[in-house]
Amino acid sequence: MKTLLDNNQLNITLQRLSHQLVENHLNFNNTAIIGIQPRGILLSDRIATLVKGITGRNDVEYGKVDITFYRDDVHQGGLHLPQDTVIDFSIEGKDVILIDDVLHTGRTIRSAMDALLDFGRPNRIELLVLIDRRFSRELPIQPDYVGRTIDTIITQKVKVNWIEQDGKDEVVLID
Repeated sequence: MKTLLDNNQLNITLQRLSHQLVENHLNFNNTAIIGIQPRGILLSDRIATLVKGITGRNDVEYGKVDITFYRDDVHQGGLHLPQDTVIDFSIEGKDVILIDDVLHTGRTIRSAMDALLDFGRPNRIELLVLIDRRFSRELPIQPDYVGRTIDTIITQKVKVNWIEQDGKDEVVLID
């Protein structure tokens, strides 16, 4: 096991990503943040909180989307327990920042975009990921905001640990 981001590095990365969002979306008047259930939510919670602090606005629209029934492997025997989708605003014509922890094959992001279309047609969808496993993509999906890009082989796994769930904040590579 190798540590990719320790607690301090992770906090600096989250600050940088949040400032990049504010730089590109300024006041968030027509922008919404949406995290992907389940693991992207812990990241999106932090990003949304940081963005609200930087902008001084508590009314930044923030939602959570579950992709269980939009997955292309939902009927292939794997157990995926549905989570809550909470999008209590229209995304019609808005810029949406979709957030997930690790970008691997791109299939989760494709499923999330399919799910979002049930809530309206956004003006634009941008993707923020903490870790981009760039050489494992199966679909032509690229992030707009990246915490860290790593090169891995298929047998390796990236695990993002959050203090709320795992007792500590860190990102590790498992062989």
